Amino acid sequence: MNDGPIDLDSHRGLAAQKATDLRRVLAEVENNVRELREREADLEAHLLTVPAESWAEAATKARYVLNLYAASLPVEDTRHRALVSAVLDDFARLAGEG
Repeated sequence: MNDGPIDLDSHRGLAAQKATDLRRVLAEVENNVRELREREADLEAHLLTVPAESWAEAATKARYVLNLYAASLPVEDTRHRALVSAVLDDFARLAGEG
């Protein structure tokens, strides 16, 4: 009698092993996405409920919202993308970030 674990993958065909690996990776990705969404919801709740105590904190909140907005823009909307980029550059310049 063998008390160690049995590697069942070695008893299956290559296609079945690849399918199992794919399911495992997909499950891991789905779990990571779920965790990311939870963290995003926590961050947004914090941004909504905690008032900024400085202009730098207000700019950080604005950066977050502008990045959300920019991510929703169609690729061909270069004018609005450039506007968002200019505002983010202004924030960085005024904050002394470069």
